[in-house]
Amino acid sequence: MSYIEKNIEEVRKEIHETCSKIGRNSEEIQLIAVTKTVDYERINKAIGVGIQNIGENKVQEIIQKYDVVSNVNFHMIGHLQTNKVKYIIDKVKLIHSVDRRSLAEEINKRAKKHEKIIDILVQVNVANEETKFGLASSEVFDFLEKIQSLQHIRVKGLMTIAPYAENPEEVRKYFKMLKEIFEEIKTKKFPRIEMKYLSMGMTNDFRVAIEEGANIIRVGTGIFGRRNYNQ
Repeated sequence: MSYIEKNIEEVRKEIHETCSKIGRNSEEIQLIAVTKTVDYERINKAIGVGIQNIGENKVQEIIQKYDVVSNVNFHMIGHLQTNKVKYIIDKVKLIHSVDRRSLAEEINKRAKKHEKIIDILVQVNVANEETKFGLASSEVFDFLEKIQSLQHIRVKGLMTIAPYAENPEEVRKYFKMLKEIFEEIKTKKFPRIEMKYLSMGMTNDFRVAIEEGANIIRVGTGIFGRRNYNQ
């Protein structure tokens, strides 16, 4: 058994144990393997043991890997520049990082050209970190009002990246805040906006995120080990 297989087995075990503890069905949790800087061979090993979704932070890596990595759904989880939407519009299952109207409009325009409807998540910077992208919590409803008429995108939920903390309990409040926004949006009944996915939680804090309602978690280091992003 490779270390990748062992790691995936351990992550799945922790998902199951966390869900059992709080009375959730672990089948509801979608595991996205974050493959930033990971080579094709290791990605294919992960797919070989059941990974169905991979998350990429950069458009260039999606383009490079798309034709050589098969039987998997690609997710765009990193900051997306408007001028690069055209390169991935026909390659990704879900864009997690929509945080401005110009980006939503560009995705809509490109999707229309491909006669597609693209599923997106709205990224919220719940902790108001200056170094992170995403809408402020107070901007979310106004943003949804402005993009609800775009007919070639479907808002399927929310995403956040919590601040890193050695103790995951320190970021529980941010996951709780996003879940509250998620539930409030459900009451508004916006057209073409469905609160289906709550994408929050990474290697260090996915257990707490699940406890607070996440149904998509994004795990990279916990599967592939630490990577040198400066290479």
